[in-house]
Amino acid sequence: MPELKIHNTATRTKEIFAPLRPDEVALYVCGPTVYDLAHIGNARPVVVFDSFVRLLRRLYGSVTYVRNITDIDDKIMDRAQKTGQTIAQVTANTTQVFHDDMAALGALPPDHEPRATDYVDGMVVMTERLIDKGNAYVADGHVLFDTTSMDDYGVFSRRSQDELIAGARVDVAPYKQNATDFVLWKPSSDLQPGWDSPWGRGRPGWHLECSVMSEALLGETFDIHGGGIDLVFPHHQNELAQSVCAHDGAPFAKYWMHNGHITVGGEKMSKSLGNFLTVHELLDEFPGEALRLTLLSAQYRQPMDFTKELVAGSRRILDKWYRAMGDVEAAPGLPEAVEAALLDDLNTPKAITEMHRLADRAGAGDGTAASQLKAAGEILGLLQATPEAWFRGQGGADDLSAADIEDLIEQRRQARRDRDFAASDRIRDDLAARGVVLEDGAGGTTWRRS
Repeated sequence: MPELKIHNTATRTKEIFAPLRPDEVALYVCGPTVYDLAHIGNARPVVVFDSFVRLLRRLYGSVTYVRNITDIDDKIMDRAQKTGQTIAQVTANTTQVFHDDMAALGALPPDHEPRATDYVDGMVVMTERLIDKGNAYVADGHVLFDTTSMDDYGVFSRRSQDELIAGARVDVAPYKQNATDFVLWKPSSDLQPGWDSPWGRGRPGWHLECSVMSEALLGETFDIHGGGIDLVFPHHQNELAQSVCAHDGAPFAKYWMHNGHITVGGEKMSKSLGNFLTVHELLDEFPGEALRLTLLSAQYRQPMDFTKELVAGSRRILDKWYRAMGDVEAAPGLPEAVEAALLDDLNTPKAITEMHRLADRAGAGDGTAASQLKAAGEILGLLQATPEAWFRGQGGADDLSAADIEDLIEQRRQARRDRDFAASDRIRDDLAARGVVLEDGAGGTTWRRS
């Protein structure tokens, strides 16, 4: 078995991965809160962990990948109120777009995609358990986790007590015993979604949802918990606290993996700055594979500055790779250098560098390198189309369709038959200006997108 190393956020070190059960891996990654379209930052963990799962499935006989959907949240309620839709309409529509967008990025569906609203009964049970163990208390219709009941609360996120207080997302409500205590259950008004509980009609806190869904599908202790670096505190710190206390000290996740932030043009994404890029909008301009390659071009733990120029560059790289690869079958195994890079904490930039070398060899006529390039692409979710489909694919809303291009090529043929070479050249030049290259050969005229 090849040696896989991953950076464990819990220890801040790179460790050799050893699953809890031989040849079985269980991982949980925090998914979207479905109140709005996914932005490019939301897409990064989806692409990163999709690539990681592809690698794990080459190494282990059984891999169970869980990514949740948060479909009950105050942001969802606010969106429903502002749009005049029901909560069910908001979550259904947003979830469908999320699925479509992530599929366009080449992300495979997880093995399980639990929705928080299907696990509320389990959330009530865990809350009762924490109260019984002295780790939670009831106050003013709320149930809160008592952070002082856990000796090492804050160790995972490596924050001092002052930092924990300053970094807490919620206001310090008067009914809290400690400023860092967090909500497990909160009351719902008649106009808000709610479920019956021993503490009255209410709804669960955000952190509680993931603890219950991961336990239900992966058990009290599982191998890997993943997500964006912004989730380390408070979300993952609080997940860990309530899960460990509810299970009498049993570990929650053995390894924690977090991807870095994405900025746009050097600044944090913000609608007020006009640099808020949704995946849905970007897919109108670029192929999903170009977006995916861009997201994989930086090491997953590092911050990344995302620009449209980077995506355009990724598209040109894929053009080169598809031309070099041609119509070949993937090699049965990964190229050694690509595998070594990915085994070293999913070092995708190093793997991509090796793919450039393979593409150069393939372009020079090396059939073995072409097959290896295809195999390397598969594990990264790239080079999934045929070259013909790639070059004829729709690149954006303003691009000509394949039918439009064929029609113009026929007009050019007729112009040449009529010896109207000025018209023929004009059609060729117009197509070139719109990113379509014509290539005349013995078999006729073919085209590709530049």
